Amino acid sequence: MRRDPAHLYTLLVNALVVVLAAALSLTVSTQQAQAAAVTVQAESYAAQSGVALEATSDTGGGQNASYLADGDWMRFDNVDLGAAGRLTVSARIASAVGSGTLELRTASLTGPLLAVMPISPTGGWQTWATRTTQVTTHPTGSQTVFAVLRGTTPGDFVNINWFSFTGEGDSTAAGWVPVDQAKWNAQLAQFRAMTPAAVPAGVVRVPEFNATCTYSHSKPDDPIVFPGLPGASHMHSFFGNKSTDAFSTTESLLANAPTSCTPANDLSAYWIPTLYENDKAVEPEGMIVYYGSRLPDPSVTVPFPQGFRMIAGDARAQTPTPAGSPGQFWCAGEGGETGRSADGNWPVCAPKAHLTHQLVFPDCWDGKNLDSPDHKSHVAFTYDGKCSGAYPVAIPNLSFVTSYPTSGSTQGFRLASGMPSSIHGDFFNAWDNAALGHRVKDCITQRAKCNSAGTF
Repeated sequence: MRRDPAHLYTLLVNALVVVLAAALSLTVSTQQAQAAAVTVQAESYAAQSGVALEATSDTGGGQNASYLADGDWMRFDNVDLGAAGRLTVSARIASAVGSGTLELRTASLTGPLLAVMPISPTGGWQTWATRTTQVTTHPTGSQTVFAVLRGTTPGDFVNINWFSFTGEGDSTAAGWVPVDQAKWNAQLAQFRAMTPAAVPAGVVRVPEFNATCTYSHSKPDDPIVFPGLPGASHMHSFFGNKSTDAFSTTESLLANAPTSCTPANDLSAYWIPTLYENDKAVEPEGMIVYYGSRLPDPSVTVPFPQGFRMIAGDARAQTPTPAGSPGQFWCAGEGGETGRSADGNWPVCAPKAHLTHQLVFPDCWDGKNLDSPDHKSHVAFTYDGKCSGAYPVAIPNLSFVTSYPTSGSTQGFRLASGMPSSIHGDFFNAWDNAALGHRVKDCITQRAKCNSAGTF
């Protein structure tokens, strides 16, 4: 049954829930990575002492090293620390009790100290947070890295999901797309010169605006991951710019209208893997793309630069997603969820409720690159309400809220990319600079809820 845009907007707004997202999930193999950022999964150790593994509820699934105590350690081989220069070192941790430190050392258990991060309770053994520190000097290239736990209290005190190493000055590596600084400076100057609109009394003080989109088309293309290679990807459902295909560029998107989104001056491309029910594609009845902020001070937010692109989620994640899993699909509408699929991974919705999903993107940017080799390493999620270190620029917190015209059944669904845990989304920015700038200035930096027209 077709629904008008107003009804769709109401349906999705009522369904919106806050999703706390995590960050990157790449596993380092025995080959060296050339990218400026490398993420090492804790379960990929080459040797260990006192370490057990368990399934993690963190975004991306997989396993984490669990219930680590004083003296436990893991060894990781062939970790590429990149070239000389500042290195941002992060660890994804969860802790219910106790405290201590995480030491990262090179060469041996007692080798040179690379980084130290304090560990304190996060609220639970599966309540995840990212801890980050800056390193000014470090060994370069491929290294053996030891993670050593030092507890200050008896017993287990931390779980670890992954480590990441982000180098400075490596953006010439293949896959990095540096921002044109002259164009970016001009866009920023235009944005900073804008006078914010007066916020009327009674406006909801939430930093947010949106683009309300309908489904456009489907293709086995991905102009971010497989540019210039039509048919190289699994099937995607596209929203926004109706010209989007494997050959899309910033210039082609800006030159080609119309769009399936409101407002018309958002020519960006948005896409997600196609959903199948009984091997038949179920195209979304619509998507609302929210632009907001999770920062305590949203006034520091700036617009995306033209041509900016990024991916959230992981198409390779193929792990069970039972009820209560992070990032799961849910039922929006009257009656809500009535059961689960036979494998437990998909909700079964009441007859008047529809399958729904929200995908949240990173909200901090390195300020240097429009894209990166894995399409994630130039951005990061804030974990402490600030954008700092290697990711100092606050960008709008993007999220896709997608509604499907189906209630499902116990047979469940599948994505073109596989299990529900493989849900992911791509964003290729082609907004008109002035239109995007005014919305960020009026709605996000002033903490005022706006509609698709960018008005209160």
